[in-house]
This record gives sequence, C-alpha cells and structure tokens, in this order.
Amino acid sequence: MKSYIEILRPTNALMAVIAVVLMAFINRYYMWPAILGIIAVFLATGAGNVINDYCDYEIDKINKPNRPIPSGRIKRINALYYSLILFIIAIILGFIISIPVGLLVVICTLLMILYAYDLKKRTLIGNICVSLLTALTFVYGGMIVSDVTLGVILGVFAFIMTLSREIIKDTEDIKGDKLENAKTFPIIYGAKKAVYLAVILNIITCLLSPLLYIYHIFNIGYLVIVIIADIMFIYTAYMALGSYSEKNLHKVSKYMKIAMCIAFVSFAIGTI
Repeated sequence: MKSYIEILRPTNALMAVIAVVLMAFINRYYMWPAILGIIAVFLATGAGNVINDYCDYEIDKINKPNRPIPSGRIKRINALYYSLILFIIAIILGFIISIPVGLLVVICTLLMILYAYDLKKRTLIGNICVSLLTALTFVYGGMIVSDVTLGVILGVFAFIMTLSREIIKDTEDIKGDKLENAKTFPIIYGAKKAVYLAVILNIITCLLSPLLYIYHIFNIGYLVIVIIADIMFIYTAYMALGSYSEKNLHKVSKYMKIAMCIAFVSFAIGTI
C-alpha cells in the first residue's frame, strides 16, 4: 500500500491542491464544491504521476531506480490500471461540481496522458505542457469559486515558474533522457543554454511579481512575502549558473520548489 501512495508523489500532487485551496481562501469560498475540487485535483495529478512513471520505466531505471516501478515494488501493468481508475474518479468528481469543471478535468487528463506517452520527449513542448497543467489548476480553482479572471492571472505566474523549473529538471536528467533518444531542450541546445533560459524565466517572474501589488490585486502583505520568493529565485539562478552538474541542478530544482511555495503563500497573505 505504501508504494501505491508513493507513486502518486503526494508532495507534487499537493502543489496542485494548493492552487484550489488558495482560490477558495482568497474568495472566502468554503462550500462542498471546493472540497470535491481538492479531492479531484489530487487524484488527477497523482494519476498523471503514475502514468508518467509507467511510460518512463526505462528512463527511471537509470535516473530514478528507487521509484516503485523500476524497483519492482509495483508491477508496470498494475500502475497503468491504477492511473486509469484515478483519472476516472477525478473526472466523475469534476462533473459532479459542474459540467465546465468536468470538461476541464477531461482536458487536463488527456494532456497528462499525451505528455507521458509522447510530448515529454519533444523539445520544450513537454515543458510547456506541464507548465500549462500547473497554470490550469488555478483556472480550475477559479471556475469552482467563480473567479476565473484571478485564476488566469495567478496561472500565468505559475506557468512561468513551472516552466523554469521543468527546464532545470530536464537539464538534470540529460543522462537518462539521452538513452531514450528524447529531444529535450538541454539535449538539443546544450545544458548552458537551457540553464540560461531557466534563469531568464526566473528573472521575468521576479520583475512581474510587484504588478500584483501595484494593480491592487493583493495588499502589502503579498509584496513583503513575495520578495522572499524573489530572492530565492535569484539565488537559484546564481546556483544554476555556477554548475551544470546533476547534483547541483537537483538542489536548484528543490530550492525552486520552495520558492514557488513561498510565492503561493504570498498570494494568500495578500488577501488578509
């Protein structure tokens, strides 16, 4: 049972949950559709992680040998059935909330499956797909609480931050991806250009972040907290430029995730 929870990558799935929780908190919306929405997005994201591990079996034997499938703790075919069941449950919950929400869950499900089977190996397209899915969690939350505009705005920030981190992760995984003939950005254009692109995206995030305060979307509390996130993003950029080694880029990716979490907290603080 532990392996079936692990393969969901709960920490990553919780990142998607945070988007819905934030949209509910910002709009002071605590009704049952929000609860169903949280469950659905957790299951769908977890299912996406499972189907990704199913498709990345050969790569993970090299890059992530301790994961449940390559380590033999979960049979590959069982992982496939597991992901499909979770997707179906998430879609049903989405339609219970509303037809538009259900349709968005279907779209996200198809994107996750396409990403796992094909898009991940394509230059930048896979990165953009993951970033779009992250952005859509905010739109999804906005649809549930009837504030799609704010969902789109926060989704744009989530898109840029995620795209930067995804490029760093691809650069970290060059060794295994090459064996699968993947055409990721760092493989095609080199680790140096990939890191530069990620750094540029980090800088764009930092430059845009004050706009949410300037245009009165969030209050001064947001600005104080988001500055901490911006400092971390700048620090990760400095780290990434210092070394393109797998070990260093793994640390960069980890710190970028922390910075993203701080940015999400600033969204919540900015409404108090």
